[in-house]
Amino acid sequence: MADEKTKIDEPDRSSVTEGVELEIRDIAEVAGISMEEARQLVKEHGNDREALMAAVRAKDAKRSA
Repeated sequence: MADEKTKIDEPDRSSVTEGVELEIRDIAEVAGISMEEARQLVKEHGNDREALMAAVRAKDAKRSA
């Protein structure tokens, strides 16, 4: 069956592709962290955006304590 050309879905923004610098940069900017920290978070926590942002919040909470 041919692809339906008239139906265009929104891109899946729930995950981050580890090797794609643009997505790593986006996470870094949104979270207010360096790109290296963002890369490390993806390696440690996987590519789920919610999990990454939760890890950033937890890291910030530890810094504040």
